[in-house]
Amino acid sequence: MDTALVARAQGGDREAFSTLASSSYSRLHRVAQNILGDLDLAEDATQQAVVSMWRNLPQLREPERFEAWSCRILVNACYSEARKARRWLPGLESDRDADTVAASALSGVIYRDQLDRGFRRLPMEQRAVVVLHHYLDLPLEKVAEVLGIPTGTAHSRLHRAMAALRAALEADARVPDAPASPESAP
Repeated sequence: MDTALVARAQGGDREAFSTLASSSYSRLHRVAQNILGDLDLAEDATQQAVVSMWRNLPQLREPERFEAWSCRILVNACYSEARKARRWLPGLESDRDADTVAASALSGVIYRDQLDRGFRRLPMEQRAVVVLHHYLDLPLEKVAEVLGIPTGTAHSRLHRAMAALRAALEADARVPDAPASPESAP
């Protein structure tokens, strides 16, 4: 990140901020879409985050932390949008195009659906950690920094999220036993 550009934007340079926002927008939008699972809500959260970034940029003490700071603002905007929606939303979007998805084996589609259902059940705080760690490939220390939480809390949220996803997949994989027929009863 160009810290000189950030410093200029902090001073009120609209062109510098426009450059920062333009270069960050698509990445922020993808993160929001993965956290929220809804394109419209992701757009709203991203726009809300950019407005908050502009308003709060003068308070940023360390320009070199702009990316982490902007991601944190985005995650908070996602939390806000999710609260407004008051419903669980679909999970992570796939980067594969429609032709690839259509050509996938049925078992892959079923697995993806199970994973999405499990992801929707996660609290927003756990979703954020999963997306930042697995989608953006941030180390947990950086995830903790972005979210403003202790590193141990990030580890704990990721552990709980992954355990919940595994449990959801295992539960979906279990086939209920067929009821015993009256003839086979002793």
